[in-house]
Amino acid sequence: MAVFLHVILTFIKIGAFSFGGGYAVLALIQKEVVEVNQWIEAKEFVNIVAVAEMTPGPIAVNSSTYVGFKLYGPGMGILLTLCVVLIPFVLALLVSHYFQKFKDSENLNLALAGIRPTVIGIIAAACFSIGKISITGIHNLVFFLLALFAVVKLKIHPILVLVGAGVLGVVYYLYLLPLF
Repeated sequence: MAVFLHVILTFIKIGAFSFGGGYAVLALIQKEVVEVNQWIEAKEFVNIVAVAEMTPGPIAVNSSTYVGFKLYGPGMGILLTLCVVLIPFVLALLVSHYFQKFKDSENLNLALAGIRPTVIGIIAAACFSIGKISITGIHNLVFFLLALFAVVKLKIHPILVLVGAGVLGVVYYLYLLPLF
């Protein structure tokens, strides 16, 4: 029962700190799910992030559903999904209720000015952490650089880049890699 409660409280905590987007909380999710509690392996977490990019729904929701299902089955997957959205849902209700009253607050605007660059730093740290797990060889680095170039410089839609990377992965790993 204590383990069951621990899992629930962990995902309530993840939900509480993921208000506003899953990317800013990637490091927290990875720390809690992979490192601290060791419910899944690092590569599984990277797979969750990859799936989250292909499906609707934030990374925290996909992580909670997957971990709950893996640990205790579909019922726990549903329960953890509800746990992870509980606090953001309540906060969204409160923010929407009080937004008009505080939208012109100088203190609020100053706080947000400090938070925005910090969120970028947290996202960069999460990208670095996931990159260390995902980029394991020169071929992975080449895939990463090609995708980055395609999205940033060529302005190719990310979905097309993902589809192209999938095709390139099949060709490389199935046909080219065995030749070396």
